[in-house]
Amino acid sequence: MLVSLLTGKLDFATALADIFAVLVVIFLVMPFHEWAHAFTAYKLGDTSVKDRKRLTLNPLEHIDPIGALMIILIGFGWAKPVPVNDRNFKNPKVGMGITALAGPVANLIAAIVGGLIFNALLTFAANFCYSDFGLYVMTFFVYYIQLNIALAVFNLLPIPPLDGSKILFMFLPDKWVYTFYKYENVFFLGILILVWFDILPIGYLSSLMAQFIGWLTALPFSFF
Repeated sequence: MLVSLLTGKLDFATALADIFAVLVVIFLVMPFHEWAHAFTAYKLGDTSVKDRKRLTLNPLEHIDPIGALMIILIGFGWAKPVPVNDRNFKNPKVGMGITALAGPVANLIAAIVGGLIFNALLTFAANFCYSDFGLYVMTFFVYYIQLNIALAVFNLLPIPPLDGSKILFMFLPDKWVYTFYKYENVFFLGILILVWFDILPIGYLSSLMAQFIGWLTALPFSFF
């Protein structure tokens, strides 16, 4: 996103709205994402997440400086992963899969909330929306929604160490799962390379999800 500003693709005011959206995601939504992991693991029997102080929305417990910087620079990043002890689950692979799914779901919930506010403003405060300041507020919500959708889609990719891989592992033999975990760092480096060269289908999948969420969040206001 900063790259777009430096190359002149964004004007300064629009960039400020986008930066504010990024900061909201870093300090509010990403802690919510990690809390969702911790809360789900806790409910499934892993009380260690509470002992590690991860059962909280405090951003200081969740923010990873490098991951936050990556979001600012390229729109994709990460927070500090919640350490989960799968031995505390009745079914370790299923417990890990459900716990992993909670994070992307949190991002989608955040996107839906943003979409509802966006459509509420369009419906009940149209004059404001088309004012000079209102246009930047709406730009904030558009980028906020897009960023949350992109993060959800990114995390759902079935590539270690992303959340989607833990969901995939529920259906794979233990021997395969062990091999994936063994080379997790290699996969992570590969993901960074693929993201940097825009090889992953994140944009296409995010566009499909954005269309669905756009329709879903506009639906309640179609009766006004």
